[in-house]
Amino acid sequence: MAKSTLSFVCQNCGAAYNRWQGKCDSCGEWNTLAEEDTTGSVPVSIRSKRKGRTFALESLSGKTQDAPRLSSGMTELDRVTGGGFVRGSVLLVGGDPGIGKSTLLTQATSMMARAGHRAVYISGEEAVAQVRLRAERLGLADAPVQLASETSVEDIVSTLSEGAVPRLIVIDSIQTMWTDTVESAPGTVTQVRASAQALIRFAKKTGATIILVGHVTKDGQIAGPRVVEHMVDAVLSFEGEGSQQFRILRSAK
Repeated sequence: MAKSTLSFVCQNCGAAYNRWQGKCDSCGEWNTLAEEDTTGSVPVSIRSKRKGRTFALESLSGKTQDAPRLSSGMTELDRVTGGGFVRGSVLLVGGDPGIGKSTLLTQATSMMARAGHRAVYISGEEAVAQVRLRAERLGLADAPVQLASETSVEDIVSTLSEGAVPRLIVIDSIQTMWTDTVESAPGTVTQVRASAQALIRFAKKTGATIILVGHVTKDGQIAGPRVVEHMVDAVLSFEGEGSQQFRILRSAK
């Protein structure tokens, strides 16, 4: 059994330290260090060593089998994403609580499902019944969207690997996901990073588009390690005043 290794990880940038300190030297934020067990579930000493496998290289001028972008069915969402979703892309959507992120993505998955594509909505924060109530309120209850309330990344990947490849997968939210490859609690920097990596690998392997919903901090920044913003293909910010009916979706990357 691997020896437990405790370290203090900055919840803003992911920098790790051997002992606690008030200020993170990497990002300059104060009081963001939290104690985490950084020992992996499989010790390095007993991991099986394997040789790298060869893979096929393709020509830049090669023809793609499908259309390069897939319309979401929502004109303004397509405008922000550059004309629709690219197969195998991963997007991160952030916004204040209650701003309408789940509502927007419920509409997007419903439009995709009505167009004949397999669309899946995975909620780690709400029960399936709550998602159904939102769809009924929006007049989308008849859309053939597949729903689930799940937080295990391994279970999600295993389930979505069966049958036809989903064209759109919504993960609401990435902070609630966890993977058994690390032993930290859900929501910590280590878990968020590892969960995002696993979902990105699945998207690139299958060609599915994945939208990750991210929480934001009090200053409007997406919570969790900043490295996740660099890992995904696009970062979208959903903004607006709670008392106003209009919302703004900006592309930060």
